[in-house]
Amino acid sequence: MVKVNFLPCNSVIKTLKYAVIVTRYYNRWVLVKHKERSSWEIPAGRKEAHETIEETAHRELFEETGAIVYDLKPITIYSVEIEGVVSYGKLFFADVLKFYVLPESEIEKIEFFEEFPENLTYPLIQRTLLEKVKSTLGLE
Repeated sequence: MVKVNFLPCNSVIKTLKYAVIVTRYYNRWVLVKHKERSSWEIPAGRKEAHETIEETAHRELFEETGAIVYDLKPITIYSVEIEGVVSYGKLFFADVLKFYVLPESEIEKIEFFEEFPENLTYPLIQRTLLEKVKSTLGLE
């Protein structure tokens, strides 16, 4: 069973592992397709030891989408529990104005969507995070 919980954005969690960046470009959602999967994902990634979680968000957004001009907002801290194992991350929202060429990485391509597609890699988690961003920012 998978459970997603939200904590206040200023919560002090020393074990933040992930930055997830719900991303829009001119009112369309930006999702990425990993080279080894057939499904779509929100741009995200694991925090490296030398980074702050905000630095992770900036790095991952560029590496996975090529975004170079954007406004990044923190939304909240979240936890995901899968079979009793809990991990923590920070959820962000990015409103992108300009992309550069997609860097060489594990990401095959990005695509723009009016609505999230059915074919998501982690559907329950990603839809829950999307709804949190939409409700926090009053987005449709």
